[in-house]
Amino acid sequence: MLKRDEEKEPVSFFEFWPGWLFYTPIVAYWIALGIWYRDFGMPTAANPKITTGGLCCESKSAILDMAGPVAREAIAPYIVLDTDTDDLARARAALSAAGIALPVVVKPDIGCNGTGVKLTETAGALAAALASFPRGVRLVIQRLIPWEHEAGLFYIRHANEACGRISSVTYKDVPALTGDGKSTVDELLLADPRTRLVPQIYRPRLAGRLNDVLPAGEQLPLVFTGNHCKGSVFRNGADDVTPELTAAVDRIMRDIPEFHFGRVDLKFRSVEALRAGKDFEIIEINGVGSEATHIWDSRTTLREAYATQFHHYGEAFRIGAENRRRGWKSTRLFYGIRLWREQRRLMRSYPLND
Repeated sequence: MLKRDEEKEPVSFFEFWPGWLFYTPIVAYWIALGIWYRDFGMPTAANPKITTGGLCCESKSAILDMAGPVAREAIAPYIVLDTDTDDLARARAALSAAGIALPVVVKPDIGCNGTGVKLTETAGALAAALASFPRGVRLVIQRLIPWEHEAGLFYIRHANEACGRISSVTYKDVPALTGDGKSTVDELLLADPRTRLVPQIYRPRLAGRLNDVLPAGEQLPLVFTGNHCKGSVFRNGADDVTPELTAAVDRIMRDIPEFHFGRVDLKFRSVEALRAGKDFEIIEINGVGSEATHIWDSRTTLREAYATQFHHYGEAFRIGAENRRRGWKSTRLFYGIRLWREQRRLMRSYPLND
């Protein structure tokens, strides 16, 4: 894990507000922009070759499949598998053909917030992960990137711009408990200054270990998925945006046709290498449904969080309007709502993430 700065509070006062409460002003801002632009779905035209621009129900693999040779080099290898029968045999054959060895990460092709993501290190674990999904669900199975550090970089490029920019960098730390040889996992969870405030996030994954006593010095990672609402700790990495990193990311993103707005999730060797634009590998690319996740750094004020959200959604509307003038169309409102409901239905069927 990367070293964290000292913080006055382990969580910000709004960090774990109910979604409806935090996002109500943002929805109101979206509606206001929709009235101004006369199109509530305008942001879906920001990435016109992606379903809904990446707002909802987009295929993760379809986005990665659009990558040209430059972008493809930066993306961790993956295969796609539709759950049916003989899943393990078909998965192992496809992985072998693609030159991918265990461990791998299994995740639903349509989804968000890390729902359903599974780390599998053995054939038995892979079989169990595949069996935990309903039949007829498309999955992405991706080689586990060996670097432990993870980040989310938000990328913006207007239609008339030759080069894009990085508007946000978020480092994602995996919280871990350290055993003392006496306390149970549940007691350690309630003793930690951060996890004791949100134990409901971690307890479901630790259900079988809550009464275990960890040996002194042994660490227990609490989550694998690099997602805030699933328990990862987010930190603002804006100070590490360099011309070299911007140029490297821009070169990759311009190799994905008509991609203008979204977040790139990646793993990297070290901060020094990332600042130099080297030694990183992309996990996935998200469209207009993603956000600049540095707002979940506990040092971020509520005013700063909303300013960031308003700026980014304003940019999504502006880019969508630019693309509309170029002949692209936005997603129709009621069709978008139908897709959003379909995504929600699918996500309810996925297993608990790792």
